[in-house]
Amino acid sequence: MFPAVIWVQWIEMERHNKPFSGINKDFDGRLQCYKQDWVGALCSGARILAPTAYIFFASALPVIAFGEQLNRDTDGTLSSVETLTSTAICGIIHAIFGGQPLLILGVAEPTVIMYNYLYGFAKGRPELGKALFLPWVGWVCFWTAIILCVLAILNACTLITRFTRVAGELFGMLISVLFMQQAVLGVISEFRRPEGENNTTREYQFHWVYTNGLLAVIFSFGVLITSMKSRGARSWRYGTGWLRSFVADYGVPLMVLVWTALSYAKPSELPSQVPRRLFCPLPWEAGSLSHWTVILDMGKVPAIHVFTAIVPAMMIAALYFFDHSVAAQMAQQKEFNLKNPSAYHYDILLLGLMTLMCGLIGVPPSNGVLPQSPMHTRSLSVLKRQLMRNKMVKCAKEGIKLEASNSEIFGRMHAVFVEMEPQSDSVVDKELENLKEAVMNGDDGDATGKFDPERHIEAYLPVRVNEQRVTNLLQSILVGFAVFAIPAIRMIPTSVLWGYFAYMSIDSLPGNQFWERLLLFFIPAGRRFKVLESLHASYVESVPFKYITMFTVFQVVYFLICYGITWIPTGGILFPLPFFLLIPIREHLLPKMFPPQHLQELDASEYEEYIGRPVQSMSLSRKDGSAEDGMENDFKIDSAELLDEMTTRFRGELKLRASFNDRLLHDETSSGRGELRLRSFNDRFHVNADENRAQLKLRSSFNDKLLQVHQHSRLID
Repeated sequence: MFPAVIWVQWIEMERHNKPFSGINKDFDGRLQCYKQDWVGALCSGARILAPTAYIFFASALPVIAFGEQLNRDTDGTLSSVETLTSTAICGIIHAIFGGQPLLILGVAEPTVIMYNYLYGFAKGRPELGKALFLPWVGWVCFWTAIILCVLAILNACTLITRFTRVAGELFGMLISVLFMQQAVLGVISEFRRPEGENNTTREYQFHWVYTNGLLAVIFSFGVLITSMKSRGARSWRYGTGWLRSFVADYGVPLMVLVWTALSYAKPSELPSQVPRRLFCPLPWEAGSLSHWTVILDMGKVPAIHVFTAIVPAMMIAALYFFDHSVAAQMAQQKEFNLKNPSAYHYDILLLGLMTLMCGLIGVPPSNGVLPQSPMHTRSLSVLKRQLMRNKMVKCAKEGIKLEASNSEIFGRMHAVFVEMEPQSDSVVDKELENLKEAVMNGDDGDATGKFDPERHIEAYLPVRVNEQRVTNLLQSILVGFAVFAIPAIRMIPTSVLWGYFAYMSIDSLPGNQFWERLLLFFIPAGRRFKVLESLHASYVESVPFKYITMFTVFQVVYFLICYGITWIPTGGILFPLPFFLLIPIREHLLPKMFPPQHLQELDASEYEEYIGRPVQSMSLSRKDGSAEDGMENDFKIDSAELLDEMTTRFRGELKLRASFNDRLLHDETSSGRGELRLRSFNDRFHVNADENRAQLKLRSSFNDKLLQVHQHSRLID
């Protein structure tokens, strides 16, 4: 149930808004760009298949893993068949009729937790039991759908703006810990005989059970380590660019396939069930087909339990309202420069209708998921950026061959940008301001400022996203096809999925400032300067360590409360409640504990850091030459690698290297003497001077490469 204070605040905010006003606004806004959502994918051609395959693997593998978890928690009532079916159906509906097509839907870990509690409740009531579990859950979904629709009609989605970073960090950390908890418990279960199995069976004798456990440790750690290594393939020193990108994008599903194949490379003396593999009914078996007629059994649920279903329904509605809205928010954050409007109210209404549908056919509902949603947006931004970059580079090189002036070259690129992104002149001029400056500097005759199409367009081209519905639709259809690939899916060892759970847990931690502050506690005071030399958030320099400690301790205590609630046998269903309590805590309690400027830094809405300069490095292959020649050389970094460096893993946020209070790093060069003046909050540099010259080495926080600026006159601080 929502806290009373939230209802009061929400009613106060919405008293001047009419019901359905938010839905109507969202519908009208998205209707204007609906045709373009489909046409926009055509210009990409076959390139659209790359982000489709990328997000399909990112969506399907967790859903299969959650299905295995549900199969264990519900004694086989639900399995991967139901989770894949729900993800496919809801994904197709949302791709066609949804407001924000960049939002990816799927069965998420919170849903699995809720179903675990619901099954425990039903199993402990003789009047329900396992037989009426799904019909009773159908009533839970019925009430959940009503609550979600009412919230959408009354414009409750305006509450999403009241959630600050602290709520997202705590929710992300909770999901990470639950992933790791399930991975650890899963590996431990491999050393035990499954419940209900006969211990006289060969594969369940002690020595074979122990062998199965040891193999589970090997396979789970193997998947974890190799997946983490492949995730960073774009920064490898070896291999061509396309190979590194391929491994980085598809390395995790490839590692699942590789370790599944290795599980069959075993001695013939081992029993066939060692190592253990996924078990779920085939989609055409009676156990799976029976779910489609759950609606016929809903009338058998006792009347008292029809109304007791309202209590868990309120919790699930609160959870979906929070999770779905945050996922949508992360998929369309402002740094991605999306052109089309949001549709929070309309999408919550559609989510309510899909929740009702899922309850009536006996499958767990799907909602917006993290990190797949921002991953989807990021993959499409890479695609659109590549298309725009290639066309602008080609146009610029043609102008250079014709010996056109830099102003004429920029005019050509400006025309290409407007052709691909029709906008008002003022908006285009603002977005291309930095690129224009880089091009025009070449007219001054300065060699160091010579315009390089490849390098400068890559550095200054604004982020663009190919906003369309085709990738979401195609990946949902592929998930649907995966339902009929269950015979192949059943070949995957359960230990491989435990390793994948651990990978998802660890991979979601980078970018979570709560986690980064916890790590800061383990760094001695004398070594904290190392943090300043690398990519870091602005609060590290601007907030006293005392307040960082207080804020982190508050988050730890609150996290332990949230995590502790999940261990309550039946009351654990209340675990979404503390996240809504954070709204009044953040608005009324925390401002009394922290100075406003420090609280604003610690609980900012985006990942904000010090501004960085374009990456300019001394080429590793450069022979002795002038400093000016060295400045023209640069590492070859494609747009995918740039966005990998610029975005956080779990939330998919762009890492803005700018201080919250606009403490920017200014570099000014005086026209007469070529002197470099650094005015930064904390200039990180060291100077090596000799008789002939002074040399300034500024460490770049973007990729830890050195920007070497040679000064032939005296250095002025």
